Order: sequence, then C-alpha cells, then structure tokens
Amino acid sequence: MTYQAANLGFPRIGARRELKAAVEAHWQGRLSAEELAAEGARLRRIHWQAQKDAGIEVIPSNDFSFYDQVLDTTVMLGAVPARFADAGYFAMARGTEDAPAMEMTKWFDTNYHYIVPEFTQGQDFRLSSDKPVREYLEAKALGIETRPVLVGPVTWLSLGKSRDGVDPFACLPQVAAVYGQVLRQLAEAGAQWVQIDEPILVTDLSDAQRRAFRIYDDLAGPQIMLASYFGALDDNLDLALSLPVAGLHLDLVRAPGQLAQVLGRTDKLLSLGLVDGRNVWRADLPRALELAKGAGPVQIAPSCSLLHVPVDLELETDLDGELKSWLAFAMQKLGEVVTLTRALNEGTPLPDAATPRAASGRVHDPAVKARAAAVTAGDLTRPSAYPARRHAQEVLGLPPFPTTTIGSFPQTPEVRRARADHRKGLVSDADHAAFLRTETEACIRRQEALGLDMLVHGEFERNDMVEYFGEKLAGFAFTRFGWVQSYGSRCVKPPLIFGDVSRPAAMTVKWASFAQSLTGKVVKGMLTGPVTILQWSFVRDDQPRPETCRQIALAIRDEVSDLQAAGIRAIQIDEPAIREGLPLRRAEWGAYLEWAVDCFRLSASVARDDTQIHTHMCYSEFNDIMPAVVTMDADVISIETSRSDMELLNVFTELSYPNEIGPGIWDIHSPRVPSQQEFEALLHKAAAVIPRERLWVNPDCGLKTRGWREVDAALRNLVAAAKALRAGQPAPACDMSRPQLGRPVPCDCH
Repeated sequence: MTYQAANLGFPRIGARRELKAAVEAHWQGRLSAEELAAEGARLRRIHWQAQKDAGIEVIPSNDFSFYDQVLDTTVMLGAVPARFADAGYFAMARGTEDAPAMEMTKWFDTNYHYIVPEFTQGQDFRLSSDKPVREYLEAKALGIETRPVLVGPVTWLSLGKSRDGVDPFACLPQVAAVYGQVLRQLAEAGAQWVQIDEPILVTDLSDAQRRAFRIYDDLAGPQIMLASYFGALDDNLDLALSLPVAGLHLDLVRAPGQLAQVLGRTDKLLSLGLVDGRNVWRADLPRALELAKGAGPVQIAPSCSLLHVPVDLELETDLDGELKSWLAFAMQKLGEVVTLTRALNEGTPLPDAATPRAASGRVHDPAVKARAAAVTAGDLTRPSAYPARRHAQEVLGLPPFPTTTIGSFPQTPEVRRARADHRKGLVSDADHAAFLRTETEACIRRQEALGLDMLVHGEFERNDMVEYFGEKLAGFAFTRFGWVQSYGSRCVKPPLIFGDVSRPAAMTVKWASFAQSLTGKVVKGMLTGPVTILQWSFVRDDQPRPETCRQIALAIRDEVSDLQAAGIRAIQIDEPAIREGLPLRRAEWGAYLEWAVDCFRLSASVARDDTQIHTHMCYSEFNDIMPAVVTMDADVISIETSRSDMELLNVFTELSYPNEIGPGIWDIHSPRVPSQQEFEALLHKAAAVIPRERLWVNPDCGLKTRGWREVDAALRNLVAAAKALRAGQPAPACDMSRPQLGRPVPCDCH
C-alpha cells in the first residue's frame, strides 16, 4: 500500500454560510422542510466533489448536520427526550413554548457547542434514523466512494447527562445493539470502511468508560478506523491498540510524540493527523514529512475534522499577500494533505512556510514583550480584599437583588443593515455614529422603563464580542469569509492573532461614557476578557499561548483604567471561554488555570475599590473549576444556570463563594419567555444556597439575537420577580405557562 490522502470531516456551513441562511429561513417559515433538505444535499455534493477534485482519496460522509452531529447521534439512537416526542429535530436544540431546550455545552476544548444527550430510567433505544446510510448512498450515486463517520458510542455516552439518577453506561447494551444495526446496514450498502470518532480516548477515563470500550468486540460490519484527536492517547494507548478495529487515527499536531509509542506495536492501519485541523496557519510540511517517513505506508490526514476552520482562503481577496501566504483554510489544508502524501509517494519537494513568517518584521514588537516580561505578582492584586471593596461600592446605591443584563441588546435587522452599509461606504461615519447614538439612547430609556437597576449601553456598535476588540488591537488581522460554526446556525469569524498584541487607543470609552451621560443609573462598561479573546481567535502558534494571553490582558488593563478615569463605576470583563480552555487531562489543569486566572486578574486589578468588577461565564461545565473561579476575585460573577435547571448551584453547597453572584435565570438561547412565577421559583432556589445580600438577578447571556418583543416581556417578568423577593414574598408554585410569541427567531450567543 502507498500513502493515502484522507480527510476526517469537512465544514458543513458552506463557503458563504449557505447552511446558516437556509436553516434560519426554515425557522422563519420562508423555506420548507423539502427545500431545506435540497439545500443540504446541494452543499454535500459540492463538498464531496471539492474533496475529490483536491485529490483526497478517503472522503468522509455523514459529517454533515443541520445542527449538531451529537444531536444527530441522539436521534439515530432513538434517545429523543419525551417532551420532544412530536416536536421535531430543531425543537430539541432550541426549545418550544412548552418544552425547555436540551442542554448545550462545549465539544471538548473547542468553541463548538453540542447538544447534551439526556438519560432517564426505562429509556428505549432503537434505530430511528437512516442518515449515515442515506448519505453514504447519496455520495455513491454521485460516483464518490466515502467513509461514513459516526460519533463513537463511548464518547456519546460519556458526554450525556442523567436526568433521574440512571447510569448512562447502564444503557450500553441497547446502544451497542443500535450501532450494530447501523454498521450492518452500511456494510449491506457497500461501505468498506467506517470512521468512528472516540475523542474521549484522549481524556482521563473512568473504569466504567474503559469497560465500555469492549463494545467494539461485538461490532461487525465495515472495517473501523477509530479516530482519536485533540490530544495524546497516553495511558489509553494500550486500550486503543487492544480494540478489534482495523485502523487508528492519531493527532500528531497536538501530540507528535505518540507516534513513536505506536510504531512497531500494531498491525493496524495508521492515520496520521499531520495538518492542524483547528488552526489556520500553514503546516510545516518538511517537518511533517520527516515524522511520517518513519511510519511506513499510512494514511495522511488533518489532525481532526476540518469543522473547526473556515472553508476557503481563496475568497479572501482583501488580505495582503504576505499574511495570506501564512494561512490555510479547509480547502488549502486538503491541498497540504495531498501535497504531503505525494511527496511521500513520489519524493517531490515541499515548500517551507515556517521560515518567512518567523522572519517577518510584522510579528514581533520588543516593547510589548518587555512590558509583558515586567509583570509582577503585585500587578495581579486589587488594592483591597472583597469585604472592603463591597463597603466602598455601596456608593452605587443598588437595592437588594439588583437586576442587570449581560451586555448586548437586540441587534435588529436595522442595526445589522446600518453596520453593513457603513462598512461598504454607503453610510458616512457621521451618519452611522448618529444612528448608534439614537439606538443607544433608546436602549437606555427602555431599560429605565423596565426598572433595571444597573444598565448597559446595548453594544450596537459591536459586530462580535471578540472581533470588535481585535479590530482595535495591534497584532490582529481579519477575514471576510473566515466563518466557522459555533453551534446550530451560529457562525463566528475568529480574528487572526499573528503578532504581539497592544492597544493603540481606547476602545470602548466613547460609547460607555455617552450612555452614562444619559442616565442617573449606573451603566456597566463592557469588555471581553483576555482568555476569551485568546480562545475565540485563531492564535499564533510560534509562541506559548500564556505569553499571548498576557499581552492581551495588559491591553484590557489599559482599557479598564481609561473607563474608570472616565467615570464608569462598574466594568464587566466577560470570560465565557475560560472553562473551554481547560486541558483535557486533569494533570494539566493547574498550570492552565494559574496563567488564565492571572491574566484575568492582571486585566482587572487596576480597578479602585469603589469600581465594581463583574465577569460573566456561560455554557460550559464550571463546577469542577469553581475554586479557580473564586481566585479570579471579581466583585460579581454572572453565570449560566437556567438551561441546566440551576444545576450549577449544587457547587455552592460545597464551596462558600465569597463574592456576589448572578445565576442566569433566563435561557436566552430559547425563544420562550419565562413567567414571573418561574423566575421567582428559580430565585428562591438560588437564595437557598447564595446569601440574599450577594444575589443578583440577570439573564444567562447577552440578548443580541433575541427580538425586542420577547426581551421586553422577559425582562419585565425578571424585574417583577426581583421586586417580589425584595418584598419578602414566599416562593410561588411555578407557573410554566408562557405567552405566545409566534415563530422562533434565529439564535446566537453574545
């Protein structure tokens, strides 16, 4: 066998986000189910043909999804929660007027979100979807042989949550039976290989998880390529090698050293992940060639699915030639895989992408490096401890159970259109600024009328909570079509951090000051934290991530100082991504949390005692890092709890959180509007764990993508619930009735 060029997965959204447009049109009733299915088939055809034309020999199928591959697996297994029995596919992810959405959280340490499977007593598993077989046959009819991709059964079980105490792994026999059916059907359809993704293999496995992998002893059908990625197998290597599978994929970008541990120990077909599937920099192909040479005939592939990178660099006609020469998106990464494979097979020379980038004068700024190197422990500490700060912050005049929001307010079609027209040069700077002032003032008046206690300016000038700041920082670059899927129809366009980071000028002071001038209530200044800017960008790979994060923290620190000097008395530094950056191996947590928390503290510690520092976190599992969250020492933390039914509050029974907290009581990712009684019930639940004098009332995330009608209704109920608690009213019986708001709207975070 010669070396083969393989791919593990392709971005499903389309080069111009065609899938997003189609799905949202379907949600809005402008596209029928049949038309949506046709658009999905068109995108799959384009993507399969593009891979074939690029020279990829092993092409994946069933890597496409209209929302999420984990949700697709849940549907395939017939594990649809009872409340969605007749509600349809999208209802599970988005909720309905009568059924709260399923929980959503991050896919390992990426910024992709999956829908969390639910397990209940007596659950019935049965094959309920022919999607893997259907899409395999669809490609075959086009003359393209594919390798179907399945989320592995052990990974799927490991990522789910019990709703009534049932052990997910007690479901293993039923789950195994369904996977067996799928594999038999794929074999009957003609599939020779199937790719089963088990990224859980690069994590710390429990005994139950290890035992669950014996499921593979009973799986028959096509030959299995077992794919692990996002790290090293390490202590799970023997387990992986012992499984009766024909092939094993290794992530050699994250863990190049593991290849030497495998060679000579197995006769399985190896798939070498030598091209980074999670970042946009061109591969060091000569280095990859040397690594692959010692492995013998193998498959050459990206490190993981290309789901996590944009589709095609060729669309980026505005990027300068030097920067563009350093980059590779999905299509270019396929080219790198093919180029490397041909070099191994034919001995053709390889380009050197690393040296020109390293030698560029755009990358390094000695002054920035010197400032970061001079940071001391004293730069990480507020002037006084929290009790003294709490006393100083009484000047803010806040009532018990203060109400606020997380930052953004609805970005209506008018706001988005005005921004687009301004970028195109169709609207002048002055006219756009006047439009933003009108929107900001209207937002302040609306919040005053609703009775919110701490206001925000609405963020109408911002496109994205990371991109906005990156555009104002040195060392960042931007694309036009560099979109990646975050969840469902939500796509983000991460900035590129290519060089040392600094802040040339103030970034947010103008709009925060304007908003504060309109009202006697406190307006929060809104910033994105250094760890989140790092995590939600494509980060340079030529220096350690902590060093880049420290540079960003110093830039945010300068902004905090300027906001404070301008009279802004509360400043929120959002860190929703701090949990997703956690290494997959627990042994590595300590080092990461130390530098991540230090970077947050570096950004915030310049604040005076009477300046209230808030932070916000959402949609991740924070229970296991709460001790580190405490050390961030924010005066107020707001955190998502509604979608998990306030589950996070459990950690506060074990950990005495010393500062103030706002457990998010409104799930803004669902179009439903909770009643006042439901909010009150959640607040009473929170007040049983968190001291009332330290409890805030807020949604669980920004309101950017909600509509004003539902925002007004929900916030009116939220404020009324806070007032009821101030008045000492007892907990009500929760009324789950909700007003009818019409068709659900598209949703994305922040």
